[in-house]
Parts: sequence; C-alpha cells; structure tokens
Amino acid sequence: MRTTAVVFPFDQFGSAGTGAGAQLMGDALREMLEDIDEETEPTRGDCFVDQVSIEEFTFDTPAHCLDWRKTAAAVIREKFDGGESLLWLAGNHLCVLPVYEALDKNDLVIQFDAHLDVYNLSDSVSELSHGNFLMHTDGSLPRVVNIGSRDQFLPDKHTGEYFHRIRTAEDWHTDPASVLKSLQSLVKKAGRIWLDIDCDAFDPSYFPAVQHPLPFGLSPAHVLQILAAVWSPKIVGVSISEFDPGRDRDDRSLSTLVWLMEWLLLKRYESAG
Repeated sequence: MRTTAVVFPFDQFGSAGTGAGAQLMGDALREMLEDIDEETEPTRGDCFVDQVSIEEFTFDTPAHCLDWRKTAAAVIREKFDGGESLLWLAGNHLCVLPVYEALDKNDLVIQFDAHLDVYNLSDSVSELSHGNFLMHTDGSLPRVVNIGSRDQFLPDKHTGEYFHRIRTAEDWHTDPASVLKSLQSLVKKAGRIWLDIDCDAFDPSYFPAVQHPLPFGLSPAHVLQILAAVWSPKIVGVSISEFDPGRDRDDRSLSTLVWLMEWLLLKRYESAG
C-alpha cells in the first residue's frame, strides 16, 4: 500500500495561520524523504522512501477556497479507490471533514482533540466552522472516539449525538489501562480506521504551537503510547491539523510532528516488510 501525503493548507472559518503549519509539515516531510534518498548507507527509512508521494494544494484564490470541500472529497475518493493510505496534513481541523464523510458507519475514527467540535453555545456560530464541523457532515458519521478532551461545557446528551465514545484527558490520566483496553476492543471490531490528530490534544507545555491551548493535555509520550496500542493494518490514514508555527518555540512542536510522521511511516512499512 502506497501512501500519499496531502498538504491541504485550508484555514478559513477559524484558526487562520494553521495553513502555514500544513505547508511547513509538507516541507519537512519532503526534506526527510530527500535526506533518506541521498544517504548512501542503509537507513530504516529505506522501507518507505519509495512508497511515499506528496501532493500539495493551494488556496490563494476565491475559487480555490469555495471549492475546498469538493477538492478534498475528490482526492480522498481517488486514493481510497486506488488502495492507498493517506497522510492528511491539514490547516485547521475543519479540513478533515471530507475524510469523515468518506468513511462509513462501520469505520472508526480515533480522534485526538482537546475540544469536542460540536459547539452550539450562545457565542458559537451556527454556520460551518472549525469548532462545529461534526454537526455539518453530509450523511452519517463513522464511529468517532475522542481521546484527550478537556471540554467542560458541553453536556453528554449533545455530544452523544456525534461521538461514539469520549475518553477525556482526565480518564487517561487517572486510568490509562482502561482507556487502552476500550480502544483496543473497538479496533478489533472496526472496518477501516482513521487516526485524527488535532495538535491541541497535546499539552501546551510540550506543544505550544496551537491557537486554543488547554491545560492537562497529553504529552507526546502519551500519544505515542496510545498510537502503538491501537496500531493495526486496518488504518487507512492519519490526519494532523491545527499546527500554528507562529506560536512555536525553538521548533519544539515542529520537531514533535516530524518525528511522529517518520514513526508513522516506519510503523506502516517496517511491519509490512
């Protein structure tokens, strides 16, 4: 299974500036692949360097911005139909909406996010935005399991309409074994699996480059522990969104994402070999 890394720097309707984050992730991945290709001695990256391609989109005209959802849906459909996996390097979290719409009710999304993107509060917009996009899906949602929420506003009755399960940051910090067990059970029953990483799931002390940080988040080590526990050949893609490089410090957040992208590719292709 080949992997296409799609750089999709759309950041309208919330989190302006994260588009630059998607482009920076794409540049870093391209540099990684070039370094591996130019190395004359064997490296672990040899297992994936010829399996990964990069496609980059721009949103520098009104027409591009208006068609963003249709453009994303066409790319996702093409890659899924071709049997490829996706590394979706997105601007704001809204960019991942077409992925959710391409999956079906038997599929599973493991979503890392500090916020539950179904906000309907009095100061929230009702129109499509990065904070409510799960309420604007075209068709039924796959089973969405949130990991790492620190939301303390939305009632269970409302969030339960959109999320199959929510395992909060508190759940993780107080009983990680229970969280891992429940996730592994869901993975066994799932059809396709998508890993959706909104960068504000990370605790800002480790990952400052987000626009809406909340305390008591997941460390990079916690995220790695969860990813390793749920890893499966059923995983058809990974999305990373809401990285704002203008808020980074000493490239701390970028380094985390570059290491994570390399780990994800090694996980897929070393195990396949």
